[in-house]
Amino acid sequence: MAQIIYAMQFKGQASPVSESPMVMKAETSSPSSSIISTVGANGLEGGIQPASGEEAKFESTIEMTSEANFQEKGTITFGPGNRLYFDTVGEGTIGASAEEGVSHGSIMWKITNGQGQFEGASGLITSNFTLDGSGNVVDNQFGVIYLK
Repeated sequence: MAQIIYAMQFKGQASPVSESPMVMKAETSSPSSSIISTVGANGLEGGIQPASGEEAKFESTIEMTSEANFQEKGTITFGPGNRLYFDTVGEGTIGASAEEGVSHGSIMWKITNGQGQFEGASGLITSNFTLDGSGNVVDNQFGVIYLK
């Protein structure tokens, strides 16, 4: 069984599906990239650098279960015809961040299905994200995908 590990930063928008703010839709994308983490005498340094390749696309539906918790399901497309389907493990959490006007949250997803390269895939994806008052999302994802 082959394993793929990925780390990407998705950016885009989240907005209410209707009059109720309890259900939202998120649409984000991420260019191909390399994430650099360096430990040295001064501690930790990190960043994201562009890499050659195409863009990944993310779409999800978010349902708030309380003021600070939510569930989410959706898809991530990694190039034409290569799609992962995911659903929440437990519940995600969101709350205030150290930056005024920005919420910070995290969630874990289980891969439920796939197409193309991901047919029969399984695995877990973690998301550590921010959301501002205008609906701007920055979503840092780390995934471990098992291919059949």
